[in-house]
Amino acid sequence: MAVGNNSAVSEFILAGLTDDPELQVILFGVFLAIYLTTVLGNLGLIMLIHISPQLHTPMYFFLSHLAFVDFCYTSSVTPNTIINFLRVVRSITFYGCATQVCCFITSVVCEMCLLSVMAYDRYVAIWNPLLYATLMPRKLCLQMITSTYVYGFFVGIAQTVETFQLSFCGSNVVNHFYCDDVPLVALACSDTHVKELMVLVIAGFTTFCSLVIMVISYVFILFAILRINSAEGRRKAFSTCASHLTSITIFYGTIIFMYLQPKSSHSLNKDKIVSVFYVVVIPMLNPLIYSFRNQEVKNSLKRITEKLSLAIK
Repeated sequence: MAVGNNSAVSEFILAGLTDDPELQVILFGVFLAIYLTTVLGNLGLIMLIHISPQLHTPMYFFLSHLAFVDFCYTSSVTPNTIINFLRVVRSITFYGCATQVCCFITSVVCEMCLLSVMAYDRYVAIWNPLLYATLMPRKLCLQMITSTYVYGFFVGIAQTVETFQLSFCGSNVVNHFYCDDVPLVALACSDTHVKELMVLVIAGFTTFCSLVIMVISYVFILFAILRINSAEGRRKAFSTCASHLTSITIFYGTIIFMYLQPKSSHSLNKDKIVSVFYVVVIPMLNPLIYSFRNQEVKNSLKRITEKLSLAIK
């Protein structure tokens, strides 16, 4: 990664969430439990989709990649945060910070794109179920996923390079519990206008496009559901979108709350609390949402459990 050499800072100190030793011990246990649940839930969901023929459809193909992105998303931040609860000096190297920023931005952008792709997939499945397999062939699904990862990685690299080409010649204390763009740019002692413009343009473009795709998809989905004659048919059609709608609401609701609040009430300390939710908690919630609200996933898990029970006996 080509980061600038014009920085006098060789490492950063993360302010963390609290300086209270007793609270740090409690948070260590809470964050560790959440992270282990997240890893088990997301990797377990990926494995379940892989080994269950009933789940070899575009919907679950995309879901497995959402689980993978969620795993990468939280793993770029949470393990280091857990370790820092036990450390007196919460330091991270210059290049370690750059790597964390790149992985985090890449994962967030991929998550946005995947949620949009999944909305389009649900639109195709409900609008024309008879042609679903024809309209969503595996080749197209692979192209969508590849485009998502390529775009996410490009944005992550571009934003990270621009951030770490700034000069950091003053304080090296990042007012956050991980390396995040906003508090890092606040530490820069060089001109940040280009970086701020990049964030505004790229983040705005990505968020706007993903939201437009999801809104249009769900408008057509609503029309498709309303034209279904039976109440049972409408219920089943809506239930296939319920988990995805829940994920969208939680993810975008948190981001909108964080970034669209008035400047007068905006603070980095408040950002840290909100960040805990969308960095640590949301990746844990997604596999639970798709497992508990999805009958096909529950049935596949039941079949696998029964087979394992019989094999053990």
